Amino acid sequence: MILPSSFFHHSDVVNLARELIGKILVTETEGIRTSGIIVETEAYRGADDRACHAHNYRRTARTETMFKSGGHAYVYLCYGIHPLFNIVTNVEGEPDAVLIRAVQPTDGIEWMRERRPRVKDAKLGSGPGCVTKALGIDRKQNGKLLIPSEGMWLEENTLAPIEFAIEARTRIGVDYAGEDAQRLWRFVMAGNPCVSKP
Repeated sequence: MILPSSFFHHSDVVNLARELIGKILVTETEGIRTSGIIVETEAYRGADDRACHAHNYRRTARTETMFKSGGHAYVYLCYGIHPLFNIVTNVEGEPDAVLIRAVQPTDGIEWMRERRPRVKDAKLGSGPGCVTKALGIDRKQNGKLLIPSEGMWLEENTLAPIEFAIEARTRIGVDYAGEDAQRLWRFVMAGNPCVSKP
């Protein structure tokens, strides 16, 4: 089942980041379908989170996408090189987002191997820059709705059911955020080999 845009309108981005663990992220470009089970996320809240690009409702050319309604893609360049994929959450005007840090490859693994050669399958989507490269996500998707007609969407996991625990950890690369860097707003599927390493 495809997750509707309303699923992402939740006002608690932290809770939603946890709920996304186990969901499936799908891309389809030029007839090529690739997908992965989400195994690691990070929550960012615009109102009071100094680690968030839109902290204190800061509007810039880059953060404008974050002010859209939940269910849009927020794709920005890290270090001007690597596109990172986030899901905008909450209602229009509340700049919250969830960064997808790692996925466990499912469909189209052969295409992921071409996009990331000489990498073990478990590491194809291990890290936010790896997620976008493996799934063919780039800045062209920034601001688009997460629906099939736009070539990117999320689904409930209908694969063989698996039981897993979720661990809460501190986020990676946000030391500049002071006390906010200590928030346990990174969620991982415990024991999954595809989880990224700092």
